[in-house]
Amino acid sequence: QARLVESGGGSVQPGGSLRLSCAASESIFSFYTIGWYRQAPGKQRELAALITTDGRTKYADSVQGRFTISRDYAKNTVYLQMNGLKPEDTAVYFCAAETLYWGQGTQVTVSS
Repeated sequence: QARLVESGGGSVQPGGSLRLSCAASESIFSFYTIGWYRQAPGKQRELAALITTDGRTKYADSVQGRFTISRDYAKNTVYLQMNGLKPEDTAVYFCAAETLYWGQGTQVTVSS
């Protein structure tokens, strides 16, 4: 069964760090580009970062240089390391496989 499960969200002060995890079923992890999307209150969902099956990455301009996406092939897990967090990074973060399969989301709140 195709499945994506996010974890690692929470509350952090500006400038802090969080690491999100997206555990994927093997069929998804092996064959799909996986992306981290985020949706802030009152805004459209947007792509933050994605990683292809062979490890190529792409980032939104707003997170470039602060966020790092990676794959752990042994654990079928995609990570999003978020450093230098800003209040405008506050959102529900979802991982998705080429927008076909979605996780349930995890809340990230950046506030002093």
